[in-house]
Amino acid sequence: MTIAIKLTLGSLLYYWPRQTVLSFYQQVENWAVDTVYLGETVCSRRHELRLDDWLGIAERLNSAGKEVVLATQTLIESESDLKALRKIVDNGPFRVEANEFGAVRLLFEEGMPFVAGSALNVYNPDTLALLASWGAVRWIPPVEMPRTMLAAMPVPATMETEVFAYGRLPLAFSSRCFTARHYNLQKDACQFRCIDHPDGLAMNTREGEGFLAINGTQTQSGKVHSLVHHLGELVGTPVTALRLSPQRQGMAEVVATFRAALDGELPAAQAATQLATYLPAPACDGYWLGTAGLNPVTV
Repeated sequence: MTIAIKLTLGSLLYYWPRQTVLSFYQQVENWAVDTVYLGETVCSRRHELRLDDWLGIAERLNSAGKEVVLATQTLIESESDLKALRKIVDNGPFRVEANEFGAVRLLFEEGMPFVAGSALNVYNPDTLALLASWGAVRWIPPVEMPRTMLAAMPVPATMETEVFAYGRLPLAFSSRCFTARHYNLQKDACQFRCIDHPDGLAMNTREGEGFLAINGTQTQSGKVHSLVHHLGELVGTPVTALRLSPQRQGMAEVVATFRAALDGELPAAQAATQLATYLPAPACDGYWLGTAGLNPVTV
């Protein structure tokens, strides 16, 4: 069964070397994704690419037939962060994903349609309707939202629904840098050590079980959230797109697996088995089922 749902590539959550990023998005031009989110959302100290670089990538992806959305930072901590936010809002041709309500306000004041990011934590229909009235044309539910709650959410007819379907879950943000703390460094003198961990720095419990991953100021799930075996459940729901979060290795294969599963070319069990080859950590799907998020995938 073919499922008429688009694929999107979320913004890059990790700090990769400049050439690695440029090469990655050159490959994305040929991937079967409909929308690509670009920009730094985690830490303003990451300067391998500047806004002009992201805009250059955006133009090339747009020429390749992709919808491009510029993502804003999740925590605004300084006047320089606010200045960067204003530049993104005023970029001109590209839609913006608002990841905090300061960005929502600026976009509303400019009368610009926008994407409401998952960090806005929209759990009720009144908030969703309010965002729609302010110009939101798409929303990403919080990653903890189970399928039952999502299915019951009355989504305004003018809004698309995009679900986080693959990757380490972005769980929390802090003004502190956990990667710097791990290396006994101050945040302002972090030596950019997160560049040494292209898929996050894994944290284990004392018993040696994978628990979380740290990515600068961001805390992520230790396991990799995947809905590839739940695609059939999306029929009849408001979901219009699935977000795949970039990882350093095997991302082209991840995209191809999801696309084949949506097109009815791969059964759920086979898609999950095939995807397991490219996971940087074990898979989980607990939040989608309304249980503990780290619960392992069962097909």
